[in-house]
Amino acid sequence: MNPKFKPGRNMAMKVPAHEYDKTVAFYRDVLGFELIPLDNDEETSTIRFKFGDKVLWIDRVETVSQAEIWLEVVTDDLEAAAEYFQEGDVVRCDEIEPLPEGFKGFWISSPSNIIHLVTNSD
Repeated sequence: MNPKFKPGRNMAMKVPAHEYDKTVAFYRDVLGFELIPLDNDEETSTIRFKFGDKVLWIDRVETVSQAEIWLEVVTDDLEAAAEYFQEGDVVRCDEIEPLPEGFKGFWISSPSNIIHLVTNSD
């Protein structure tokens, strides 16, 4: 049986450092999107906005030259999904960004190089 997939609630923009402040200002000041406070008081290079029923994360990344969009996909069976993607020659790219210890999920890439975080549905 194949695992089932649906869109997650998170999407991220990985934005070059030289475009970060103007990108944040665009979503905050031009579009007027609502900021979502981060969970801690640390200085960070990530900001979150409400984006309908989704969360748009904007990450400042020193090592990219152009913006990238990363999406979340949730599945009902993470292990079956991993096998399904492997059998379908879907590129797994866990080295792209470390996930927190104990986090249940992994990274894949679409054929057009869009990164997807695959997680368990709750």
